[in-house]
Amino acid sequence: MPMPHRTQMRLIKRRLVGKDGSERVRELRSILGELPGYKNGPYADIRKWVEAQLDQTRVRKRVTHRDSIAVRREGAAQIALVGPPNAGKSSLLQALSNIQIKTGAYAFTTTRPVPALTRIGGVLVQLVEIPGLIEGASEGRGGARPLLGVLRGADAILFCHDASAPVEELRAVMAEVAEAEIERPAVIAATKSDEADGAALRAAFPELRVVEVSVLDDASIEQLREIIWQLTGLMRVYLRDDQHPIALQPPATVLDVADSIHHDLGARCTGARVWGPSARFEGQQVGRGHELTDGDTVEILD
Repeated sequence: MPMPHRTQMRLIKRRLVGKDGSERVRELRSILGELPGYKNGPYADIRKWVEAQLDQTRVRKRVTHRDSIAVRREGAAQIALVGPPNAGKSSLLQALSNIQIKTGAYAFTTTRPVPALTRIGGVLVQLVEIPGLIEGASEGRGGARPLLGVLRGADAILFCHDASAPVEELRAVMAEVAEAEIERPAVIAATKSDEADGAALRAAFPELRVVEVSVLDDASIEQLREIIWQLTGLMRVYLRDDQHPIALQPPATVLDVADSIHHDLGARCTGARVWGPSARFEGQQVGRGHELTDGDTVEILD
């Protein structure tokens, strides 16, 4: 007997995380071979979804050009790492995600956007390093116009700046982002804080939060992870039968959780049992319109 279709759908989506092109096609074909051959019901819907993903991946594989710098969104949110050349963005991205990136003590080590997935509090978040922006970027100088296009797709910005470097370099980058009319929630990461603190950045940009971080200090990296999560503006809701939470835009109800798992479940949902901050007592039974709080655990009733 196959596993519950909602669980199967979550497992399928997890298997596809981080896979693109030929690798994604192979994984989708493998999934199709494992699915039961039902022609009606929720498993038929899953099969149709997988087949549609397979068609989309084949088309995307054919039309993607070698020189394209577009970044395919993955995860619950996309955070862009932005700053002047040699601001420590690559080292920071590597520390946050364990991706291997070429780094060097000279400008423009990275020439194309570099995406990487990291799990924060159980939720996958996509980080994208934008190569160093320079004065005139908003006018296309340094080939920056497509880079700004990638930045427009992000949900928030982590401005990165060497804590010991002149603040004017970061001010110039921010001016180019503003000139391009890109407004996103933002925080400043004062990198290489083992060599200098963020006092100058706090004085120069009092309107933005400044967090000191060093890739040599694990505690500062973990603190930055939590700040990145806050930047997403999302909330986490846990399912009783799943270790990884669902990320939702607040305010979110029991119905929103059920619908995010599967539309059929949303239609059948009558309520839930809730453990956590929004429950008056552990395991409280609530209706489908009950508003949840970050950190709640739910068991959907249908």
